[in-house]
Amino acid sequence: MEQKLKVFLTVVKHMNFSRAAEELFITQPAVSQYIKSFEEELGIKLIDRTNKKIRLTKAGSLVAYYGGEISTLNDKMKQAVEDLAGEVKGKLAVGASYSFGEYILPHIVADFLNKFPAVDPYITIGNTQEIAEKVIHNEIDLGVVEGTVASDKLIAEKIASDKMYVIKGKKENSEKRVHLNEETWIVREQGSGTREAFDWFAAKNGIRPAKILEFGSTQIIKEAVEAGLGVALLSEWTIRNELELEKLKIVGGGNLYYERNFYAIIPDAPFMTKTAETFLHYLRRD
Repeated sequence: MEQKLKVFLTVVKHMNFSRAAEELFITQPAVSQYIKSFEEELGIKLIDRTNKKIRLTKAGSLVAYYGGEISTLNDKMKQAVEDLAGEVKGKLAVGASYSFGEYILPHIVADFLNKFPAVDPYITIGNTQEIAEKVIHNEIDLGVVEGTVASDKLIAEKIASDKMYVIKGKKENSEKRVHLNEETWIVREQGSGTREAFDWFAAKNGIRPAKILEFGSTQIIKEAVEAGLGVALLSEWTIRNELELEKLKIVGGGNLYYERNFYAIIPDAPFMTKTAETFLHYLRRD
């Protein structure tokens, strides 16, 4: 079944028999035969083909979902067996939320590859909830997130802390007093650790924003603050360049801040690949 499943998943990936054949280095009739044989083995139709277009049946969508998980677990099994040789090499899939992933993780990965050049990293960036879901579904080996993740399928370990400051545009009148309840606050979307930090910060300081603008990335928030659209609460890691270039200014002289933690999250499972485990130790060191 393994080869039939591989062919089926490749067809699903491209939604095209010809492109699947090219990727697998086999003929298009061979692809069709594999799919037909797979359908006969399962006793149900997986793909409908009409007018040269293909679409998955309900059963096909189900097989594609579980087949993808089987394929991922198969790759992890092979990696775990290779780990018995004791060498740190092969695939390393790491996910991180935006603040850590865009500003800190690249430097850690670069140092790690200098020490272990046989590792092939794959990095994905998303908000805290998205990264947690990828770890739970074995799409990545481990994640680094800010904020809390409530799941009995994950193990979380604190690896770093960070301060977040209220910032405003440098172009604004420096003598103007900032009234936090009267300001427009520019925040991240729900599910983001940065948004969770803002919600905690606002509750702790009794802030009820006059208006909230919700943007999907830290970079857009920084640009909006610089343009004078409002104020924001952002990580010190993310605003260093803008502070040096005097594009942004910290409100309250640095006395008004929120401190948060970053956590490495891994599946609550009995095994990790040697490469993933070594990278986790590397994160603890940093």
